[in-house]
Amino acid sequence: MTADEATATAVPGEATATAAAPGQTKQHGHGAGANQSWWRSDASDYARRNLGLIGVLVALVVIGIITQPQLYSDATWVKNNTFTILQQASAIGVVTVGMTFVIIGGGIDLSVGAIMALAGVWATTLATQSYGAGGMIFTGLVVGLGVGLVNGVLISYGRLVPFIATLAMMVAARGLAAEISNKQTQVSTSQFINDLASAKLLGIPVLVVILVAVGALGWVLLNRTTFGRRTVAVGGNVEAARLAGINVKAHTLMLYALSGLCCGIGALMLTSQATSAQAAMANMYELDAIAAAIIGGTLLSGGRGTIVGALLGVLVFSTITNLFSINGLSTESQNMIKGAIIVAAVLIQQFRFNALTQFLSRNKAIRA
Repeated sequence: MTADEATATAVPGEATATAAAPGQTKQHGHGAGANQSWWRSDASDYARRNLGLIGVLVALVVIGIITQPQLYSDATWVKNNTFTILQQASAIGVVTVGMTFVIIGGGIDLSVGAIMALAGVWATTLATQSYGAGGMIFTGLVVGLGVGLVNGVLISYGRLVPFIATLAMMVAARGLAAEISNKQTQVSTSQFINDLASAKLLGIPVLVVILVAVGALGWVLLNRTTFGRRTVAVGGNVEAARLAGINVKAHTLMLYALSGLCCGIGALMLTSQATSAQAAMANMYELDAIAAAIIGGTLLSGGRGTIVGALLGVLVFSTITNLFSINGLSTESQNMIKGAIIVAAVLIQQFRFNALTQFLSRNKAIRA
């Protein structure tokens, strides 16, 4: 296999774009027929899935209107509740951006919640807080980045399976956070950090602005840079990516470092919301982030995913949580719904993947 062949194999998106070029020429001749053909093709999968998630959000709002009409008839309450949902989604949304990169790259990170706890606890120690808000922010980001690098080294150069490496880190980071905090809640004394949760920029909560900024940067990084194309290539076919000249080990290391950095940002956001940090914070966030990425269209096997879809997945879960809360339903019911959504999303992905594989196999047989 030559390097050019490997590149074509490793980057499905580019191969699809090249194959679609003749279709673009036909579009001028067939008009609506060509558009309909594109809509039914696999190339439009992200658009259809994102529209489906938007439809789910609309359906949840309709359910809220039906169950609590007196609340939704108040425009001020609706506006404040919308900001509440977005703020609740902010920290987990930032973490999900990092998780999406890792999964697209063919990995998994079960330690994100523990990394957030460790970064939050380390940032709120008395020694760290003595350096002010700047010291707290620096510490949170460095701890998150550092633990992510450790994960990357273990997986890339230690050749540990991502599941095992990050599972071990999940336990170790939680333990270290408990040791540092002496199993106590550490209160943040920084007014700057504490005010982030209530501060607004042009009428929009700062935490929501941070989420949008991280999401936008993540989208650009994935869709408009060499780093993003290499991420897709590594997740789609590791051997083909290596033959194409990609340093797979170094790239995998950077993916986990990126995930850790997102955890550091998320930890500071959570600390701001709670004005404190503890070893038990961000519990089960790893599952929420993975679930959001999956229902947003990211394949667990790697090689495919979208930042927009992952963030829409976060909003779906946050809206469900909010809907259950205003209706006084239990957390247990919410978790059951989440589990059902995850299973359904994976089944749909598996069905579509199998259908696409069979379709390509039939076409290959016909051409032969």
